[in-house]
Amino acid sequence: MLRITDLVLDAWGRRFFDHATVALPTGAKVGLVGRNGAGKSTLFKVILGQLSAGGGDIDLPKAARIGSVDQEHAATPIPLLDTVLAADTRRATLIAALETAPPERIADIYQGLADIEADRAPARASEILSGLGFSNDDLSRPMAEFSGGWRMRVAMAAALFAEPDLLLLDEPTNYLDLEGALWLEARLRKYPRTALIISHDRELLDHSVDGILHLTEGRLEYYTGGFSEFERQRAEKIRLQTAMKTKIDAKRAHMQAFVDRFRASAAKARQAQSRLKMIARLQDVAPSIENNVAPFLIPSPTRPLAPPLVRLEGVEVGYGGAPILKRLNLRMDVDDRIGLLGVNGTGKSTFARMIAGDLKISAGQMHRDRRIKVGWFHQHQIEAMDPQDTPLAIIRRALPDATEAQRRSRLAQFGMTMEKVETTVANLSGGERARLLLNMVAMEKPHLLILDEPTNHLDIDSRRALTEALNDYAGAVILITHDRSLMEMVADRLWLVADGSVKPFDGDMDDYAKFVLDRARNAGKPAAKIAATPLAAAGQAKAAAAPLKRKLEATEQVLARETKLVAELDESLAMPSVYNDPARLLETQRRRARTVERLAEAEAKWVAAAEAYEAAAG
Repeated sequence: MLRITDLVLDAWGRRFFDHATVALPTGAKVGLVGRNGAGKSTLFKVILGQLSAGGGDIDLPKAARIGSVDQEHAATPIPLLDTVLAADTRRATLIAALETAPPERIADIYQGLADIEADRAPARASEILSGLGFSNDDLSRPMAEFSGGWRMRVAMAAALFAEPDLLLLDEPTNYLDLEGALWLEARLRKYPRTALIISHDRELLDHSVDGILHLTEGRLEYYTGGFSEFERQRAEKIRLQTAMKTKIDAKRAHMQAFVDRFRASAAKARQAQSRLKMIARLQDVAPSIENNVAPFLIPSPTRPLAPPLVRLEGVEVGYGGAPILKRLNLRMDVDDRIGLLGVNGTGKSTFARMIAGDLKISAGQMHRDRRIKVGWFHQHQIEAMDPQDTPLAIIRRALPDATEAQRRSRLAQFGMTMEKVETTVANLSGGERARLLLNMVAMEKPHLLILDEPTNHLDIDSRRALTEALNDYAGAVILITHDRSLMEMVADRLWLVADGSVKPFDGDMDDYAKFVLDRARNAGKPAAKIAATPLAAAGQAKAAAAPLKRKLEATEQVLARETKLVAELDESLAMPSVYNDPARLLETQRRRARTVERLAEAEAKWVAAAEAYEAAAG
């Protein structure tokens, strides 16, 4: 479908592509990966003809249609549904032709409309828009009423609806919520034509593509399989390459030693000359370059607080008018990892602001230890950064009593190189700004970290480093993210924000993905038709038992976690060194007592859940 041959491109003082060659199969869904700044978006511009290459060829089938999502859709008075329908230019052209076609052409036009299933177009467009978060009421609203972020979703909906022969998507999940990302993951799996997708979303790259195109050092390498398979193949390739380089270097050194020893010997001169030719013919193997990613520094709180960390009783919160969230009755403990689910606009950020202390409640009671330190990261912090500020100036304000050497050392630990510490924010990449702010937020050793879309500008390796840091962190976490992999690896409890409230979600991310996809599929169906669908008696029993089974599995996880923690504390108390520090000993004993109480609660909940499930399952 797409063939790139000897592509060379020099721009902005550097070489992006150095005789890059690759061929993508027709109908393949391919993830384009590489470090930030490697040239992934630049490759899209070359394919689209927006940049001219210095050499090489890009070949596509004649008349191939290319679709991309370069910018948000225009704010026009045209209704949302009509805007998306117009993206299929074949359908729009045929419908327009009906108005002026002579009678003898009418049948051919209708046949053309039938061939592209034009009668299904409104339902298909509605399903795509629903999957991307639009409601049925939105379909008739003019485009001018939607914000820029929602118009970006419209642009994606239009591209998916038009089904071009080559679909180019650049970080498509960055302006979607988790629900939209889950839907897109499933949609791309079924996309009937070729797609090339730049993404740092590991789950999308593992479940939606059948090949990975790796851009590194100006070359393009194609691997079959998803991202996990790419990592395995890449690691094996590096291992073999390193072994081959070691072998060739040893052979070269051995022959060079012979030449050095016998070069001046008349008897051995011919053999020495022969070895020199052999050395010249030895293939050079470039050393494998492993770009190590600096870790995130998320220090655990120095002194844990007594549980619960936060308790809400009948809380309501809003912005002066009707409450956005109400009937909040929740508890969060000192080591909870809460993942907030829910479509954009339901109140996730409002909840985060309330817990962070940035928004006062309007009713109810919120019990929150006055000594609590909260680290709060959100996207508005990146947008609000002074473009003329520098990392060094930022950390000077945060650490006024530190020496200049200490501040520079701290920035180096954050992954800021020597030349970056005095670079203006305007000239830092989005990933560098996000990394700086994430580390700054965690610097105060908070008891609670609230992370609202922390991965938007991070590449896959940086996301992995963030996951590892969060799993080593001993405090509590509230996580809002469209990155399913991060949610699965960090959150051990899920809360769903919907219908003006926040409640625990019974199930894991697989259950939630199914819930999201079922909701999108049912969005276009009449409510009466959905309600009238009968279930067999056995199906009803299974449906009734399913949430109880998920609740049982959730209580088992909590029970296992508390049991493990008690065992770890017992192991600490068994160490002689703990008795040399009375304060540490007392704190460990207190933690164990609190954990034993939670363990007893967890056991009681597990027994109740097991009995309920057994009764329902029969």
